[in-house]
Amino acid sequence: MKILRVLLPLFVVAAGVVGAALLVKFGRKTRPVDPPEVAPAVETVAVELRDHQFRVRAQGNVSAEVEIDLTAEVAGKIEWVSKAMAAGGFFAKGDDLARIEKRDFELAVVSAEASLIQARAALVREEAEAAVALKEWKELGEGEAGALLKREPQLAQARAAVDAAEAMVEKAKLDLARCVIKAPFDGRVERKVVDAGQFVNRGMPLGRLYSVARAEVRLPIPEEDLAFLELPLAFAGDQDHETGPAARVIAGPAGREREWKGRIVRTEGRIDPRSRMVYAVARVNDPYGRRTEAGKPDPLAVGLFVDCEIEGRVAKGATVLPRRALRNRDEVWSVDAESRLRVRKVGVLRAGRDEVIIGSELESGERVVVSALDAVTDGMFVRVANDGSGRAGDEEGKGGVP
Repeated sequence: MKILRVLLPLFVVAAGVVGAALLVKFGRKTRPVDPPEVAPAVETVAVELRDHQFRVRAQGNVSAEVEIDLTAEVAGKIEWVSKAMAAGGFFAKGDDLARIEKRDFELAVVSAEASLIQARAALVREEAEAAVALKEWKELGEGEAGALLKREPQLAQARAAVDAAEAMVEKAKLDLARCVIKAPFDGRVERKVVDAGQFVNRGMPLGRLYSVARAEVRLPIPEEDLAFLELPLAFAGDQDHETGPAARVIAGPAGREREWKGRIVRTEGRIDPRSRMVYAVARVNDPYGRRTEAGKPDPLAVGLFVDCEIEGRVAKGATVLPRRALRNRDEVWSVDAESRLRVRKVGVLRAGRDEVIIGSELESGERVVVSALDAVTDGMFVRVANDGSGRAGDEEGKGGVP
């Protein structure tokens, strides 16, 4: 029994070894099999190359192109004020806005004309006396007559007196005409500071007026957006203002959006050192529609806060993609004809909140991935969940322009 207990385990071990050897030698050999490749589903848009016009948006307040203080040019008591001379009142160029009592100035004209008559009479008398003196000298004297003999100083003084008297008459008539205060342009009253019965001195303000022929909007433009615009940085006073970039002025007071067409006419003299902004000025002609015959358009009132969209440069053959198509600032993922994902380096012309504009690195019809993936390798197999017919720059069939 002792021998059996010793030999039995050895026999079991030996049998196991022999069986294993036979299995290794005569058993069916297995080969490793690669697991099937799982292709993640992606959503794509198709690239469409086209010319893209940049647009820059800014905001500002509407102001009048011309704004002045209406002042009295002569002193006197205001005897009449026009009904248009009230805050918000409209007036046309040449309209009477106020009148100053003119009796004193009428008397001044009469007095100046009387002085002119006296001066002319004195001149005639001097000319006659000079003629008599010269005649006597020719009859009795010898040689050339002197200046005193010909009364040349007296004649010059008399002629100067006539000129001065004529100037006084002209000034008196001018002061009389200035008693009627006329509108210098088509405009509107911002405020009135005098009324009938009040005495005013020369230079005293009567009210504040502004022109309604043109309105302006001062727009801050970030320095980095200058590359997208063609702004008139070098302003000349005699330049053609109709050649600047077009600007669309938009406002929505009272919950109703309205639009006016304008142009950028100039930029201010320097870049703001704190905000790094360039201030451009957009001009809108006839903001109150006073020269428009077809109905009465909505007015672009002074002081209104507006949005402005400025037309910029045109990028040839650019692609507009959804913002989520851009990876790592300068990469996009495209899907080739074999459904392989390719990592493409691109040149970003402009990146906005919703869209990004790519240069000409992509080809028309190329499919660009717009969905997120956890892990990406160049050449990995993907499955396009849509047919790729959505155009680049159109999200869910709705396009936009940055």
